[in-house]
Amino acid sequence: MSADRAPASVIWALGVTQIVGYGTLFYSFAILAPDISATLGWPQAWIFGALSLSLIAGSVVAPSAGRLADRLGAGRTMTAGSLAAAASLAFAAAAPSAYVFVAALFLMQVAASFVLYSSAFVAIVQVGGSRASLSITHLTLIAGFASTLFWPLTTWLHGSLDWRQVFLVFAALHLVVCLPLHGWIASHSRRSGSMPVVGPKDATPTDAPPSTVPRAIFALMLAGFATEGFVLNSVLIHMVPLTAALGMGAAGLWASTLFGPAQVASRLVNMVFGGRLSQTWLAVISAFLLPAGLLVLVATTPWLPGALVFVVMFGMGSGLNSIVGGTLPLELFGRPGYGAMVGWATSAKQFSSAFAPFAFSAMLAGLGVVPSLLVLVVLSAAAVGCFSAIAVLRGATPRRV
Repeated sequence: MSADRAPASVIWALGVTQIVGYGTLFYSFAILAPDISATLGWPQAWIFGALSLSLIAGSVVAPSAGRLADRLGAGRTMTAGSLAAAASLAFAAAAPSAYVFVAALFLMQVAASFVLYSSAFVAIVQVGGSRASLSITHLTLIAGFASTLFWPLTTWLHGSLDWRQVFLVFAALHLVVCLPLHGWIASHSRRSGSMPVVGPKDATPTDAPPSTVPRAIFALMLAGFATEGFVLNSVLIHMVPLTAALGMGAAGLWASTLFGPAQVASRLVNMVFGGRLSQTWLAVISAFLLPAGLLVLVATTPWLPGALVFVVMFGMGSGLNSIVGGTLPLELFGRPGYGAMVGWATSAKQFSSAFAPFAFSAMLAGLGVVPSLLVLVVLSAAAVGCFSAIAVLRGATPRRV
């Protein structure tokens, strides 16, 4: 086991399972939803509403999934999660009614808590040690291609299969691809001597600061991630209609395509140049890019170059956010109980993200486009404040590893 990072084989294995996991349990839904709606007799809005509720269910389970990964090892919990993901997809494929499908959707998102980023980050930390931030960056770079691969793959499959058959293909992918890889990661951890690190509940370093300081840092971290999650999902779901409403027409759609490459670019830049940068300050930078990009959009609309700058800045902020979601809890709280901490961070972000599309849609209808964007600027600025406050508090807080 490397003291600095997880073995490349583990990172690539997790990268493959994250591509399959996000592709099948999340990105494919938008493509299959119209067929699901027609078959089950529910409006598409209700189907997407059910997805939002299932995401909330997944966010509630995330901290428990993290604690189990701490206790049993992430490889083991991800192996079980692969079985659960396959079963839930098969259950959805066989659903005789909309209500049964919704139940299967809830099970899919609960299973996602055991196989997606938060659990994969724990696996990397348990295999690669406390200095695993670079490995987490590598993983997010690989997994960032999930939408790029699964949007066209799902469309291609759906050209000859109905949505039930597509879900069965996806269930098979979890059994044939993800299950063996997660099982191998679990066995690799045992062979390499990587054991789950769980700190006693009452264990406190003798030189630790008063408990109010780490509690304040924990609360600020959750508030920062929750606020960022709300802003990111509000804009991502509405990006194309948003640029159209600002008078950009088809040019806005073209500008939006830069979002994905900007995410990848931010991860590459961080991988090459961010090795010595504190993850707390990386979180500040990630949060700052969101209100800065939104202000550029508001100030320059409907000027296309301004929209391009906005999309690039927003995409880079989103790309870095995926990284700090795993690295910041590690830097702040160390290895003991890391799974629970990253689970709470995921829960905060996912919970607020689930409400974002509906809340922002209501803001657009009630306030208009520009005032709604300014509300998002204020919220994202609050996230900058949360992470900046963590940086200040950490000045008196010893680093735990």
